[in-house]
Amino acid sequence: MSLVHLRRSVRAVVLDEDDRILLCRMVIPKPTGTIAVWATPGGGIERDEAVLVALRRELHEETGLVIDADPPHVWHQEVVDPGHAVGYDGVINDYFLVRVASFHPRGAMSDGELATEYIVGFRWWRLPDIADYRGPDVFSPRDLATPLAALIADGVPAGPVPLGL
Repeated sequence: MSLVHLRRSVRAVVLDEDDRILLCRMVIPKPTGTIAVWATPGGGIERDEAVLVALRRELHEETGLVIDADPPHVWHQEVVDPGHAVGYDGVINDYFLVRVASFHPRGAMSDGELATEYIVGFRWWRLPDIADYRGPDVFSPRDLATPLAALIADGVPAGPVPLGL
């Protein structure tokens, strides 16, 4: 039996006053070409780093957002898929809800540093635009509209909702 080596990551579901979600567009090289993915801000948890410390660091680096309160843990995702994250057999993503007033994302990282993280841009999305999207890019998770609709309609769940790919 082989051990599965998963990358631990933390992500923020950043919602503004109009229930728009902030997503970053990542263009990721694959052996067959590139894939463009719209994902929530966030990233890997460093060795011995606390989850919420990682969340604060990632949000500041990528978007410039600084949060003081401990946001609620709303979603949990485990993806076992070699090649999904370089050097790993997959990822574990824990998602936290961050409510903010709309802002223009501009983090501490330069455009070049963001590009090394595969991030090429940011956009505020409305739920219907995600649900109706038929373009070439994909969302992470792929069915982002479903858990997002439930989060907006029902608020913070009693425990983290498990997500698919």
